[in-house]
Amino acid sequence: MFKTTIAALILATATSAFAFPFSSQSALVIEENSGKILLEKNPGKIVSIASLTKLMTAMVVLDAKLDMDEPISITQSDVDMLKHSSSRVPVGVTLSRKELMHLALMSSDNRAAAALARTFPEGNAGFIKAMQTKLSALGMTHTVIEEPTGLSPRNTSTATDMIKMALAAGQYPDIAHASTEQQDRFNINGRDVAYRNTNHFIGQKGWDILLSKTGYTMEAGRCIVMRVKAAGKNVVMVLLNANAPSARTVDAVRVQRFLSGDGSEPRVAVVAQPRRAKHLNEKRRGARHHGRVIQVAGL
Repeated sequence: MFKTTIAALILATATSAFAFPFSSQSALVIEENSGKILLEKNPGKIVSIASLTKLMTAMVVLDAKLDMDEPISITQSDVDMLKHSSSRVPVGVTLSRKELMHLALMSSDNRAAAALARTFPEGNAGFIKAMQTKLSALGMTHTVIEEPTGLSPRNTSTATDMIKMALAAGQYPDIAHASTEQQDRFNINGRDVAYRNTNHFIGQKGWDILLSKTGYTMEAGRCIVMRVKAAGKNVVMVLLNANAPSARTVDAVRVQRFLSGDGSEPRVAVVAQPRRAKHLNEKRRGARHHGRVIQVAGL
């Protein structure tokens, strides 16, 4: 059982004269143990968060200590009538609560997330109430979440609050495992069906990913949260509101290359505008840091 605790993270904000070339409209990268900010861009800007919501959905479900082996059938009420998004989990299929959480995190399936909320004690209303309690416990004061999938553009937050969410989600082994599994197979109406992770960095050489969640809606753009191990340290990165998959990918690659530097003095990668991420040509410039405190509760 997770204990509610209060943890103060001492953060250092970058004030380099040379800005990191993020395409994402909002971004924040911190060193987990020290809380030091390594890179940032508009970390307090409130934006839609799309399927990053599902990390919070999973935490609320696990906090409730529900039977994760309980079979749950997908119903018509779980179908997305807002964005009319597709799903590879058909109406009528029955999976365990654990399998639905796995699909919501790994493959970002919206019907799976909707079913988790629908079958919560007291239904969707009970789920939203528990969600609000969790947001308050984590000190996510600039976050609004009104449904479990992230399809609503009114699910909004900041990069700073998303760091708090990622740090909290990283304390749940089931979330860490499901969100970083490259692929898995599930019995769908008697057929063995393969599902893949929406984060294509999972399993790639040079990436040691401990927690992951991607997101996309037209309002939110391309988003990603990752907890990674780089240069012997755990680092959390949040990239919000990139205007294209390639932009989010290039941002993540640049951050990874920055994190894999010599680690002496933080350096910013200055990259010519590439046609493809694999052709990046980096230059590095120094950055200085100054202190700031962010309160995180409920880890």
